Amino acid sequence: MEVVGGALLSSFLSVLFDRLASRPVVDFIRGQKITSGLLKKLRIKLLSVNSVLDDAEEKQFNNPAVREWLDELKDALYAADDLLDVIKTEALRRKLEGDESESSSSRKSQVPISSSTWIDEFDKTMEPKIVEMLERLEFIVNEKDVLGLNEGVPNRRPQSRLSATSLVEEDGVYGRDEDKETTVKLLLSDDANGNKLSVIPVVGMGGIGKTTLAQLVYNDARVKQHFDLQAWVYVSEEFDVVRITQIIYGSVISQTCSITDLNLLQVKLKEALTGKKCFFVHDDVWNENYIHWDALRCSFESVAHGSKIIVTTRNQRVASMMGTVTTYHLNHISDEDCGLLFSKHAFGRINSAVHPTLEEISSGIIKKCKGLPLAAKSLGGLLRCKQSYEEWDEILKSEIWDLQDEYTILPALRLSYHHLPSHLKRCFSYCSIFPKGYKFGKSELVLLWMAEGFLSPQRKKMMEDVGVEYFDEVISRSFFQHSGDDQSLFTMHDLINDLAKFVSREFCFRLDDSDSFNNVSSKTRHFSYTQNSPFLEGLGVGVHATAKEEISGFDKFEALCEAKYLRTFLAIKPGPLWNIFSFNKVQLYQVQPRTSAGMIQNSFIR
Repeated sequence: MEVVGGALLSSFLSVLFDRLASRPVVDFIRGQKITSGLLKKLRIKLLSVNSVLDDAEEKQFNNPAVREWLDELKDALYAADDLLDVIKTEALRRKLEGDESESSSSRKSQVPISSSTWIDEFDKTMEPKIVEMLERLEFIVNEKDVLGLNEGVPNRRPQSRLSATSLVEEDGVYGRDEDKETTVKLLLSDDANGNKLSVIPVVGMGGIGKTTLAQLVYNDARVKQHFDLQAWVYVSEEFDVVRITQIIYGSVISQTCSITDLNLLQVKLKEALTGKKCFFVHDDVWNENYIHWDALRCSFESVAHGSKIIVTTRNQRVASMMGTVTTYHLNHISDEDCGLLFSKHAFGRINSAVHPTLEEISSGIIKKCKGLPLAAKSLGGLLRCKQSYEEWDEILKSEIWDLQDEYTILPALRLSYHHLPSHLKRCFSYCSIFPKGYKFGKSELVLLWMAEGFLSPQRKKMMEDVGVEYFDEVISRSFFQHSGDDQSLFTMHDLINDLAKFVSREFCFRLDDSDSFNNVSSKTRHFSYTQNSPFLEGLGVGVHATAKEEISGFDKFEALCEAKYLRTFLAIKPGPLWNIFSFNKVQLYQVQPRTSAGMIQNSFIR
């Protein structure tokens, strides 16, 4: 398993290293001194660039030059992958041809003249391509010094966020009354499993209001009356057992705790908690290490029956590790409640009717939030000091990532992305190819990942099973969510979709109502279009087109010639479920690699 928080391109490099070490490639270069030396140099270049990826990935969010450098590097890595794919394909062709020759006694140990000529031509053309690739990588690697990228930066976290406290402005919370009542009942009721200490996990995507819910129940009068002691701990990314224990003990004795010896600290806390019914909140937990959690939990063994802990997290794995009861999954608030929250922060105490033109455009901005409270609060705060229609319209039409302001949603969702392992970052960024609101099935997306080579082979496991593990982990981290009543389908929140689009950039292109073919670039590797797009009128490609008509219409996509190394072509048929992947409705075509001809390489899906 790759390191959590590793750079996206680390997974690309991992695939390239595997290809360089694969048997077909090794067999091909054996005995070819020049080619062998060049490929060794390629490996060294890849290793040198790998050392700065974590630093570059972190700086790209605030430095456009670093972001552009990463795009150039990613494009070069795609090209290197294409080159190795050609070598691998040629090696397999030669092996197959050799096996056929050996099976024929009349041609035993002979190589056909035509094949020999092809081999010579292939070897002659391959060497300059490898040299060109090395020169390109060398230029890109040298640029890292100009950008101030550092080697060996250990999984640096994004800039720290403001710690969440237990205080909350209750009249500023909308749409959580039912969630609050359900959670309070859990706190006041006995544990069905007879546990002395119950741990209630609250799980949801970043910005959905997990902390707000915890604040509401923490300050509820019924809860305060029910428990003898309460303590609030903002845990965040670093699960420091000493720090967390200090905070809880400090809350119990009502003063700051300076004890740093863990043994002494835990003994004192255990004594203070003996026989007391306690309620703790562990807010924003990321730790998946059971040993760390177990080390903290031993201090709580002396509490009275009926004690409770609420854990808020974005990760279902954390919830499963810490929880003793069923996870409480927090959902989005309604558009109506989202509108009330937005208006509170956008207009303050001023009646929104005072600004009728702004009130009119606010409905579009509220829809942009898709029931995510943090988005409504952030955009409302951003627009609070902007009173012109033009300024509000600009916010409505902009990508959420273009809003470089302290109030934006970017830091919250960026943190979720930061914690993804690199192999999952690659799979997630690919999902930007899906339109907003698109509903997909698990097996269908796994097949797409397989076709693109995103899944790392594991011993004694079928690739489909590896893909299911990837998918389940992405779900557990709140990037995907179940779609409505159909539990077999999944979707992404619009802002998560925006995040995928931001990190994939030019490499994934989705043709929808707001784009045109003019935005396709030479870096584009994955392409999709919606079949009722107005840009396709008159092209003979659409929802009602037959398969034969649609295939004949593909030559109309002349603008895609710019994407010379396209790997994926997806035609999406909209419908009640936005689901084109039911196998009784569509066909999946696997295309043989033809990279050298600039053709589609891995998958062609319609």
